[in-house]
Amino acid sequence: MASPLYQQIAEDLHQQIASGDLAAGSQLPTEADLKGQYRASRNTVRDAVKRLISLGLVETKPGQGTFVVEKMEPFVTTLTGNVDGFGGGEGDLYRSEIEAGNRKFAVSPVQVEIQEATEEVARGLLIDAGSEVISRHERRFIDNHPWSLQTSFYPMKLAERGAERLRGARDIPEGTVQYLADRLNIRQRGYRDWITVRALNSAEASFFRISADGRIQVYEIFRTAFDEKGEPMRLTITVYPADRNQFIINVGNVPGVNAQEGTGIPSEDPLDEAQPAHGS
Repeated sequence: MASPLYQQIAEDLHQQIASGDLAAGSQLPTEADLKGQYRASRNTVRDAVKRLISLGLVETKPGQGTFVVEKMEPFVTTLTGNVDGFGGGEGDLYRSEIEAGNRKFAVSPVQVEIQEATEEVARGLLIDAGSEVISRHERRFIDNHPWSLQTSFYPMKLAERGAERLRGARDIPEGTVQYLADRLNIRQRGYRDWITVRALNSAEASFFRISADGRIQVYEIFRTAFDEKGEPMRLTITVYPADRNQFIINVGNVPGVNAQEGTGIPSEDPLDEAQPAHGS
């Protein structure tokens, strides 16, 4: 028994995408062209396109048309790292993991704002909602593709005590962890990651160039860093689209792993030696 015509159309277009005849990023023929090519009704063509959308092969951009989705090679982030500095997903350790896989890392200039703490930020920093905080925001790219959004929040009292560079709209080359240790003798001694999954908002969909139809969601990692007294000194929130990001968490004494190749090749364990603590 022959399959319905819309499935036959979808399978033919699927094969064209797989073969490269319809290249990543290219536009599908218009609805009218598909109707003529396959001698099908408008509803049949629309059902075929819906089938391709459900498979994650194409996406519709309002006012533009339907395009072949560009598949990205996932990057695997090791979330564990040196507790005295920036861990996985931050600073030089994150950059070195990317470059070790022969991929290109780039980051936008730091965007600094003075904000009132939301309930979410206040809860992470153990301060009152509405208290002033300093936010330092970066957009991060791998191979020129938008890859993640990262914002670090600091209690205003740190700047008032002398860490004025937190308010400056410039990168802190030695990293804020080292800067706070040098300037205020506040040393990071650990951090906790809280990982959630949610739908993109409109701004994130625009930045990541992803349709906000709910098909692709984002990981949101809330990292609270603690000083030697056990008090929160920083809350970093990082947003990672699920279509291009994967994670590894190491617990205990484990051999280093080349995560990008999925192999068990021994490498230097970030827990063994302190890494430079660069970052926002």
